[in-house]
Amino acid sequence: MKSVAITLAPAALVALTLVSCENPADKTADASVKEAAPVAEASGTRYVLTDASTVTFVGSKVTGSHEGGFKEISGDFTVDAAGDVTGGTVTIDMNSVWTDADKLTDHLKTGDFFLVTEHPESRFTITQIEKTDTGYSVSGNLLMRGVEKNITFPATGSKDGETVKVNAEFDINRKDWGIVYAGKADDLIRDEVVIRFDLTAQPEA
Repeated sequence: MKSVAITLAPAALVALTLVSCENPADKTADASVKEAAPVAEASGTRYVLTDASTVTFVGSKVTGSHEGGFKEISGDFTVDAAGDVTGGTVTIDMNSVWTDADKLTDHLKTGDFFLVTEHPESRFTITQIEKTDTGYSVSGNLLMRGVEKNITFPATGSKDGETVKVNAEFDINRKDWGIVYAGKADDLIRDEVVIRFDLTAQPEA
């Protein structure tokens, strides 16, 4: 029995290593990135984000990954007569960042990452929405750490009565926004970060 255990142990260790090294961004769509685009004025009814809305992320390194998000977000959508979102903005309080590790949460606020003392807010502003076979293709300007880029990613949306929902999951390269901290030499941080939008909005009161 002991010889069998010794034989299987290396294989088990290899399996564990492979699992820990998986990149979460391999399972999501890569957002295309280009220079910031003009924001066209959208017409329709203004819907305001509710407390049910969340913006979360997953970052990873060689040895594993961490989940996080932001406790304070605000914003609105413009919705036309057909119930389609035609514009909108999501504003994120970067000081409200949270993660599954307190030490990491504090580190993300420093100059290695978000530099919240100089850039306390991030903002995503829709510049274009197109219908696709599976939902929508959303483009918008993402302003983070003082850098503004236009990104495009797939999303889904729905309208049920007076409630509008928009959901998206995609990944960006953090270095496009000047976040270049590499991490420890034996535990490097990956460039890709998965972003999740789960947004719920209702007509402005």
